[in-house]
Amino acid sequence: MATESLVLAGKHVRLEPLDHRHVDGLAGASAEDPSLYKWSPVPQGVVEATRYVDTALAWRDAGTAVPFTIVLLKGGSNDGATNGAVIGSTRFWNLERWSWPQGHPRHGRDAPDACEIGYTWLARSAIRTAANTEAKLLMLAHAFETWQVLRVCFHTDVRNQRSRAALERIGGKCEGILRAHRMAADFIARDSVCYSIVAAEWPEVKEKLGRLLDQRG
Repeated sequence: MATESLVLAGKHVRLEPLDHRHVDGLAGASAEDPSLYKWSPVPQGVVEATRYVDTALAWRDAGTAVPFTIVLLKGGSNDGATNGAVIGSTRFWNLERWSWPQGHPRHGRDAPDACEIGYTWLARSAIRTAANTEAKLLMLAHAFETWQVLRVCFHTDVRNQRSRAALERIGGKCEGILRAHRMAADFIARDSVCYSIVAAEWPEVKEKLGRLLDQRG
């Protein structure tokens, strides 16, 4: 499955393959308001941003992630940022390929059967804008309509009320809390809330995201 050149473009944002040429833009986007990233692993400064890109590309090369830079096209920022500005990052990861038996319609697929969307963060100016909504719409549409996954999941720090509310707003279903699940941004063993959207729910979620996008567009 070739993903190195995957670009997802909408009206407000373009999700383009994360690359070292984005390092300065990522550092600038995260510097708008570092206090936003209390619960998220977001790079601060060029050195951290370089390491962040290095790790993401290593995961991509291992076939476990598809990382993107979120680039503004128009109307996706609250501060009048210029077109082409880097406003954040996101990725598909935990790509699962299930062992379907021979003869099953899904046997031999190259695309994943399930995935996670995570490592999503935005500059302060892009929070609660069309940029965030459209980025989710583009990724979920690709997952469900192109890859034809059966499930997309999201994990967020149990303390991250803003992220939890955003996932619930788009129709993510809370599956429960995983205790001591991952290392948190503040270097403790965090509890994670797990949300998911399954294929049967995608049409309703897509409609909801479309309405939200119209409201913010």
